[in-house]
Amino acid sequence: MKNYTVKRYQEKDYANWNAFISVAKNATFLFHRDFIEYHKDRFDDYSLMVFEGEKLVAILPANKVDECVYSHQGLTYGGLVYNEKIKLASVIEIFRSILFFLNENKIQKMQLKLIPPIYHQKPAEELNYTLFLAEAQLIRRDALATINLSENVFIASGRKEGIVKGKKNKLQIKEVDDFELFWNDILIPNLASKHQAKPVHNLEEITKLKVLFSDEIRQFNVYENGTIVAGTTIFESLNVAHCQYISGIEGKNELGGIDFLFHHLITDVFKNKRFFDFGTSNENQGRLLNRGLSFWKESFGASTFVQDFYEVETINYSKLDSVFK
Repeated sequence: MKNYTVKRYQEKDYANWNAFISVAKNATFLFHRDFIEYHKDRFDDYSLMVFEGEKLVAILPANKVDECVYSHQGLTYGGLVYNEKIKLASVIEIFRSILFFLNENKIQKMQLKLIPPIYHQKPAEELNYTLFLAEAQLIRRDALATINLSENVFIASGRKEGIVKGKKNKLQIKEVDDFELFWNDILIPNLASKHQAKPVHNLEEITKLKVLFSDEIRQFNVYENGTIVAGTTIFESLNVAHCQYISGIEGKNELGGIDFLFHHLITDVFKNKRFFDFGTSNENQGRLLNRGLSFWKESFGASTFVQDFYEVETINYSKLDSVFK
């Protein structure tokens, strides 16, 4: 086996970390340290870096709670990040080194939420196989509603009716840099009334992130006679346009605003992306499906990719000692 060294991320590693994710085959801007640290006061960072000699070969964005390390709970997805030259056998050895390091540091378990394959620049499911070898337990599975934009997009008649309504009502779609109208007039009130919840990002945070990632975080609003009636916040990566937030003003859905907006995004703004990701329609740790929301996404031509969540005991590093022939 190769000799890998595992170290915890420190501030002095900022440039090295970010340079590495810029060439990784399964990374997006969410793994940039500026994104990870916008809410650093909420998490006890336990991000790891793996070296072969002096060469950085893998990273793991993570945080710690008690005696468990999580692939970072402040990110939509995570896991082990590596470049396209790395081989499957090396990923197994790297992951063994991580489990051994955690075990030596009194960490009993690690939970990982894997990067959905639509975000991979090239196939990158080496970790999935490695988790099987380490006898990790599947603890959650979410369903992502995703459109493959390289194929003909089928839009159901119900959505087409909404699009026609939007045109008839002379709605306007604008991309804006200011999130205040959407956050305060639509998103916050809707989440509070329907789900007794708040956006993951408050207005100050999303505004700060927009400054840091101006090309990747995009806000699209729909207006009726100059008044906002709907909107969506898009996180754009190399392959994927992902809907971080979708919401319309209560009582205005008959205008067709949301259907009108997403038809425009899918057929025009992001038509050259590989995938358009509506995100999940799950609740209760993946155990419940919001049937109506799922149907709406599928009626735009979306179908399902899954995102898996695993838990592995760090003592299981020993199970990776005898997997090579």
